[in-house]
Amino acid sequence: MAETADLTLDGKTISLPIIEGTEHEKAFDIGKLRDQTGYVTYDPGYKNTGATKSAITFLDGEEGILRYRGYPIEQLAEKSTFLEVAYLLIYGSLPTQAEFDAFRYDVTQHSLVHEDIRKILDGFPSSAHPMGILASIVCSLTAFYPKSIAPELSKEELNLNIVRLIAKLPTIAAWSYKNSVGHPFVYPRNELDYTSNFLYMMFSYPTEQYEQNPVVVSALNKLLILHADHEQNCSTSTVRLVGSANASLYGSVSAGVNALWGPLHGGANQEVIEMLEEIERDGGDTSKFIAKAKDKNDSFRLMGFGHRVYKNFDPRAKIIKKAADEVLQALGKQDSPLLKIAQELEQAALTDQYFIERKLYPNVDFYSGIIYKALGIPTEMFTVLFAMGRLPGWIAQWKELRENKEPIGRPRQIYTGETERDYVAMGERA
Repeated sequence: MAETADLTLDGKTISLPIIEGTEHEKAFDIGKLRDQTGYVTYDPGYKNTGATKSAITFLDGEEGILRYRGYPIEQLAEKSTFLEVAYLLIYGSLPTQAEFDAFRYDVTQHSLVHEDIRKILDGFPSSAHPMGILASIVCSLTAFYPKSIAPELSKEELNLNIVRLIAKLPTIAAWSYKNSVGHPFVYPRNELDYTSNFLYMMFSYPTEQYEQNPVVVSALNKLLILHADHEQNCSTSTVRLVGSANASLYGSVSAGVNALWGPLHGGANQEVIEMLEEIERDGGDTSKFIAKAKDKNDSFRLMGFGHRVYKNFDPRAKIIKKAADEVLQALGKQDSPLLKIAQELEQAALTDQYFIERKLYPNVDFYSGIIYKALGIPTEMFTVLFAMGRLPGWIAQWKELRENKEPIGRPRQIYTGETERDYVAMGERA
């Protein structure tokens, strides 16, 4: 017999079905609550609301667990590549060699963007934020590929839209950076892998040979994998909500980019670097700022510590900390003042009872910000790289929504405005 929970309201009892996921998470099914009782639930920020059933990512914040399609993030970061993880998230299983070769070939062949996109980029001032450019160009792909907006797509058409977006986003991202600094655009090269190609388009110049650093390529590959999906967060929920209106993949992902741009979501690693630079400008005394962070009357906050979901150590942080050490060593930046400040803050968080009791451990944003800074990536580009990493997750979530034929999203509200009142003529208003 199916498990239920009884709810009694106004002397009437109804049974709410209980749903259980494969990892034994349980939820009350309130799909018929309003019809049966006239009530709705109130949950600001959806902290306790399961808006969908999903088979993509499992996250247990209390235990510090993150899995993509059942595979632990630790194994994927160590053994896989970003493009293979993208295939896993989108299509549900690790590819065979033949499947991966075909997928990689298709992505490589679609990495060029239409030349008219250069004209669009020319219209942006050099001061334009790269995330604004990225969101605009991604949405503009619906104009270049008008069939993508059709509400019903064949499997071949759907896969073509997916491949195009994965292939072109690094080119668009790199060009948004080149536009911001007034440098000539660099075209992708088919012999390079996904991550190396992005670094080449970001940092090479027509005037000189660009040498790839394998340590840097490996670290960026890990960062992209670690950001590839994270369950139903703000930007992912945005992609699904927009997609529920039968909006195109490009339009839905553009909305996700804009959500990620918000400083409360995707800007955390940028805020880490800005915090470290603030401490450095003040003289570098980390003990002073640790005391400020403990003072509840002080507005200063330590950025990159703790996480809304993880009540234990962020499993991604353990992985990327090692990569950060390797990158700094390879680039000869292990003695930089910012790194020294970061290491002192990290040590305090791991040993000070104040932080331990509150579970304020360094998270993935803390270490990713340090890596991006060491690579010479401007802070305004940090969130663009976050978007590039999150892209496979957005695509997978949008695709799952469509395949499950989920209804259009339409949250309820508790109205708190004025009750009914009569219109007052202009001359009679107080």
